Amino acid sequence: MAPRAARRALRDRSIESELKFQVSGPVDHSKLRAMLRKRGAHLEGRYREENYRFNGPGKSTRTTTLRLRVLDGGPRGVLTAKGPAKFEGRVKIREETEIGVSDAHAAMDLLMQLGFQVAWSYPKHRTMWNLDGVAITLDVLEFGWFVELEGPVAILPEMARSLGLDPDSALRESYSVLARKHLAASKKKASKASKASASPLPAIA
Repeated sequence: MAPRAARRALRDRSIESELKFQVSGPVDHSKLRAMLRKRGAHLEGRYREENYRFNGPGKSTRTTTLRLRVLDGGPRGVLTAKGPAKFEGRVKIREETEIGVSDAHAAMDLLMQLGFQVAWSYPKHRTMWNLDGVAITLDVLEFGWFVELEGPVAILPEMARSLGLDPDSALRESYSVLARKHLAASKKKASKASKASASPLPAIA
């Protein structure tokens, strides 16, 4: 009898805890950068990413979101699977599995061969800081300016307050959901504009 192959241990999944805020614009980001520098926060990097949200096949993405981020145009990327969100106060908590990929475009081809399809995509410009064990990102997307705090649940609300952010105003929706709503609103606006331009001019008496 052939020896049974040793069973591989499953990769540990991590728990992501975050607070996300929408701010008014670049002035707010500038103020936050000044506060972070004053408090000795470490600037970890800046980059642009293209986010691809996948659907299917079957029920595979009904309760799990699958997203591929292409960093600075590639080839590097990050593939992330996240479980359903729950909330402790306004802190969003999700189970997360994340792996780096050396060739994001090949990873996308592989996913599509397995039956996954890109449902929508969106760009994001991100600046990453770390302050007292909390990851703080300043994000710019097509639909707004945002701040995201990620770290231990117990300290996130107080960290937010110390940066002038009210935990009670934290967003519940992910960037992916916000992007989908933005795309839908843009398509609706474009459709209305197209219909208006196609309307016949009134007859001149």
